[in-house]
Amino acid sequence: MNLFNIKNKVAVITGGTGVLGSSIAGHLAASGAKIVIIGRNQETIDNSISTLTKNGYDALGIAADILNKKSLEEAREKIVNYYGKVDVLLNAAGGNMPGATISEDQTIFDLSMDAFQTVTDLNLNGTVLPSIIFGELMAKQKEGVIINFSSMTVERAVTRVVGYSASKAAMENFTRWMAVEMATKFSDKIRVNAIAPGFFIGNQNRKLLTNEDGSYSPRGNSIINNTPMKRFGEANELAGAIHFLCSEASQFITGIVLPVDGGFSAFSGV
Repeated sequence: MNLFNIKNKVAVITGGTGVLGSSIAGHLAASGAKIVIIGRNQETIDNSISTLTKNGYDALGIAADILNKKSLEEAREKIVNYYGKVDVLLNAAGGNMPGATISEDQTIFDLSMDAFQTVTDLNLNGTVLPSIIFGELMAKQKEGVIINFSSMTVERAVTRVVGYSASKAAMENFTRWMAVEMATKFSDKIRVNAIAPGFFIGNQNRKLLTNEDGSYSPRGNSIINNTPMKRFGEANELAGAIHFLCSEASQFITGIVLPVDGGFSAFSGV
């Protein structure tokens, strides 16, 4: 028996059009999984699906709002009608915005509560609601895997990103809570875990971590100095951890947060 086999598993990925989400979708598809990408922009979704299908992979794209219950229920119905089940939910959607971030010339007292609420909705509620909608299906199936996306900003006070940090910390707590709920009330074959990526350069943080010439900014250098591997992560380096959590190789693992961070969370900086 190949414990790492995920062939024909149906994997739903919110935020699957982003740098990390699309890389994960490509890996899971290449490993035989059937991919469903959920996002807000149909054109962007179609481009991502086209990249998968032209390589012969089985993939479906659905435009839906992860903060709207009805929209997610409609997406779930489409997936069940098309594939008959959902084996894996990856809550990769998330992000930040300027008002919830403290710039170098600001303090916590300049925080925009409206922006803070928006970031909380995206990172916390945008994980909770899909987990409930697709978790309900998994409860009926008596099996399934949910994988959430946490952050290095939870365990350590990473300056400036107060809204992002707080919402991801709450999401980690929800991960543990949901893991206990599903295992104790529905099935020991329903597992809920999270990964905590270290620092990866993507569209959202590129200007924060690098200069226009591609060199590291002061913040970028600070992160590198606190990362024992002395580099930023590559998008494909999340694939192995996620594959593991999707597969039967992790069948007795639930309620954990797995760092994929080049040693950042282990390093004291001294």
